Amino acid sequence: MRIIILISVFLLSLESTAGADGKKVFETYCWGCHHQTAVAFGPPFSEIASKRSAEEIEAMITDPEGVSKIFGYKRNAMPTLKLTPQERKEITAYILSFKPKGGK
Repeated sequence: MRIIILISVFLLSLESTAGADGKKVFETYCWGCHHQTAVAFGPPFSEIASKRSAEEIEAMITDPEGVSKIFGYKRNAMPTLKLTPQERKEITAYILSFKPKGGK
């Protein structure tokens, strides 16, 4: 029983650390144009999370101009971010944490 509790506590701490890391990436690279739930220069994370998969979010971070064309956008204002694979995973998970309940 103790081992199950210890494993659960460990897994919860990993989850909260990942969220904290994603928030740090957001504050470093994304905050100037995106906010979590309010419209800024770019769409809020809640809107992105309701429309996009993890793969689409990571692709947009890696190649915003190319992905914007694929999505049919007439223009792209997002810069290419030079994030590590880990940072991309962290910010993607953070963005998806704003997915509305019952969303796609």
